[in-house]
Amino acid sequence: MATINVDNDFLLRIESALDQIRPYLEADGGNVKVLEVTDDMTLRLELLGACGTCPMSTMTLKAGVEQSVLKAVPEIKAVEAVNLTPLG
Repeated sequence: MATINVDNDFLLRIESALDQIRPYLEADGGNVKVLEVTDDMTLRLELLGACGTCPMSTMTLKAGVEQSVLKAVPEIKAVEAVNLTPLG
């Protein structure tokens, strides 16, 4: 997958959306880091701290992080984490 060139304003909008959810992630000892936006407008993230090993990380990503980003940055089509811990 290729990474598209995104401008600073676009990245700031993504970071701002993530900042809306970060306090909740940090309260549980976690965080997220933007890795890239692919050419098909998928935002790829790395789950940090407790989020990287939490069995609920899939739900957190889909119900919290992804919803926050898609609402604030409609150009993004999907959000995925490179290091999700499977449920169970």
